[in-house]
Amino acid sequence: MAKSEKKSKKIKKKLLHKYRLVILNEDTFEERLSLNLNRLNVFVIGTLSAIFLIAFTTLLIAFTPLKEYIPGYSSTSLKKKAIALSYKTDSLQRVIDFNEKYFASIKQVLQGEVSVADFDKDSIIQAVKQEVSEVDLSPIKEDSLLREKVDKEDKYSLFETATAKTNFVLFPPVNGTISEPYDVKSKHYAVDIVVEENTPIKATADGTVIFAEWTAQTGYVILIEHSSGLISVYKHNASLTKSQGDLVKAGEVIATAGNTGELTTGPHLHFELWSDGYPVNPTNFIDFK
Repeated sequence: MAKSEKKSKKIKKKLLHKYRLVILNEDTFEERLSLNLNRLNVFVIGTLSAIFLIAFTTLLIAFTPLKEYIPGYSSTSLKKKAIALSYKTDSLQRVIDFNEKYFASIKQVLQGEVSVADFDKDSIIQAVKQEVSEVDLSPIKEDSLLREKVDKEDKYSLFETATAKTNFVLFPPVNGTISEPYDVKSKHYAVDIVVEENTPIKATADGTVIFAEWTAQTGYVILIEHSSGLISVYKHNASLTKSQGDLVKAGEVIATAGNTGELTTGPHLHFELWSDGYPVNPTNFIDFK
């Protein structure tokens, strides 16, 4: 017991034994600074200094932008930016895929790559007549008058639904003689109207220009997207007055007639109408004379 007490006193004496730290001028040996220290003071001051330094460094890294320069440390702001960019990239990819499909469908319209189901209307009507031969299907006078009235209305009204009370009126892009009519069998999904060169070409209805460029076969071409899934196509123009994305009104000049492209035999307008991706005969709805 006495030995341990003696050892404890010895350690205590070492810790509390005073030392003097003196700083002298090397040339004159003048005393510049002196401190009375012991081992316990040095240990306490060193420990507190280390704790303060560690705490200060931790706070500096945690609450300042310096943390972003430490390898392996993840930045919250950078994570947010990366996630936002990932979402934007995914959205842009979807838009690109949609546009590619959309332009592919427009390309089919330009090239006339449309599959048309051929059927004989007369044979269908004849089959129906045979099934209901016992019924008198001859039209009455009131029915004939009604049909004539509806045909006149439909001449200038392409779309009329139960929910829409207004008619979708189409205007002739030009007036002239039709040199080549609409013909499904020969895949000529258009009418060719003979006009003088530089004749103003007008929009057949309100819409948005979705294509306005030069093509080798059909020269200057312009496509307008209208409401109700309708697209009008104007080919072989001499020049275009509208660009892609422009909004046009019915009857507004969009181009001038010409004789451009490889597939042309003279100044004329090649005019097409497409409804929900299917060609329709323009002469059913527009009077070009």
